[in-house]
Order: sequence, then structure tokens, then C-alpha cells
Amino acid sequence: MNQTVRAIADLLAEEAVLLGLAAADKASLLAALAQSVTRPVGLTAQAVEKALLAREAMGSTGLGAGFALPHARLPGLVRFHALFARLSAPIAFDAIDGAPVDLVFLLLLPAEDRATALAALAAIARRMRLPGIAAALRAAPDARAAHAILAGQPPA
Repeated sequence: MNQTVRAIADLLAEEAVLLGLAAADKASLLAALAQSVTRPVGLTAQAVEKALLAREAMGSTGLGAGFALPHARLPGLVRFHALFARLSAPIAFDAIDGAPVDLVFLLLLPAEDRATALAALAAIARRMRLPGIAAALRAAPDARAAHAILAGQPPA
């Protein structure tokens, strides 16, 4: 199934924004993220966590400036599943700049849809590279505000 992805608003529901997520390290963060998406994805947390760890083994998805984009392709998914988390405290993530991570955008991708997957990853990376977005997300008072920032919508 080809899902149209032009912007984060096409991927991320407001209820998929978590603020204040606590994690001690990268492994516990990936486990917590996997657990958080179990119900909407319809897969076990173990299957999601295993896929995320396998992707991280190929190279860190810590993109720098405190942002990580963990993602994995999962057989059986028919659509993308996204989740944004702002951590309660930054953690080491093996990011390309060595900086700890406190903003995390999880993206689970249908294994068969490579072209749309690249568009989705690019939409997220483009948004997060915009000046002021990371600072605005760190200052967002609630999930609704963080979602609006990510989706490029005016604050409510």
C-alpha cells in the first residue's frame, strides 16, 4: 500500500506525542518506544524492539543536535506508524555529533514500500533541520503544542 507522505502531519497523530518520557540509555529508550506502539501497530513489543535494534546495529540513527530518528522496516505493516517523544533527560545515543539525545521521532515502515519510506524519512529530517524547531519542541508546554510544531500548524 502506498501511503502519501508530504509532511509530518501525514504521519503523526496528536495522541502519538509523548512528553517527559524517561529512559536510562539507548536500549531502554528503544524498548519503551516499542512498548508504546504495540497496540496501534498490532505487533509485539519484542518484534518492534528487535527490528529497531537491528537497524541501530547498522549505524546510529542519532542525527545530531539532540535528535534521533530510530526507524525500522517491519513485514506485515500496511501503513506507517510514527511516535514523537521528548525525553525527561537527554541520554547517550551514539549520535553522529556525540551529543546526547532528548528529541526522538520513531518511524515504523512497511517493509515493501521503499519509495514512500524515503519520502517519510526526508519529511521528518527536513522539519527537524529548520531553525528553531528543536528549541520550540523543547519548550512546548504540552503534546498538542509539540504536535502543532512538528506538523507545521499554527498553535491552537
